[in-house]
Amino acid sequence: MANRAPRVVAELGRPETPEETAARKAEAARLRRQRQTVVNLLLALGASLAVVLVLVLIVPRSDAPIERDVDVAAVAEQAQSVNDDPLAVPDLSEGWRSNAAGLRSSVDGVNAWYAGYLTPSDEYIGMYQGIDANPTWVADLLARTPATGTTTIDGVEWTVYDNRDTSADVGNARYGLTTEAGGSTFVLLGTATSEEFETIAAALVPAIDAQD
Repeated sequence: MANRAPRVVAELGRPETPEETAARKAEAARLRRQRQTVVNLLLALGASLAVVLVLVLIVPRSDAPIERDVDVAAVAEQAQSVNDDPLAVPDLSEGWRSNAAGLRSSVDGVNAWYAGYLTPSDEYIGMYQGIDANPTWVADLLARTPATGTTTIDGVEWTVYDNRDTSADVGNARYGLTTEAGGSTFVLLGTATSEEFETIAAALVPAIDAQD
């Protein structure tokens, strides 16, 4: 059988040389591999998205806000091992709940026992017990607002910080109470009513008396 004449390549206007043929085939193979890699990546991405979609659909969800219910007494018992001063745990009635508790340190080195409470009216009161605290620590907590008076609750005198009528940004320090006993400085601050502040302040009296 007669040998077939080399194919004329239109772009070249002449037959390919063996080197050109080898180069063309190598390039075609490279392009096939490249397309296959892209296809594989797209398939893998699609499979991953399908798994995520399934997980989203099967995991139960709730539109209700998540509210933690922290056992303040249990946390205080653990924290007490590194504190000489007795840590305050107010005994509050049903309807009060805590969403946080633990030891905190300020930038100026004051260590404080903290518990965050949600009141029966769903307002916030933060309770801080600063150990060997200083005036700067108190001022920082209360957004550097001035005291507006004093009040006595179950025999304990508190300094009052009433910022509820101010237009300034005071964060959660809309209202605050402070008192000192022994080596501890107690600070209550938040958005609750005066009556709710009085309730938690009264519940702190046994812990305050224990500091002396």
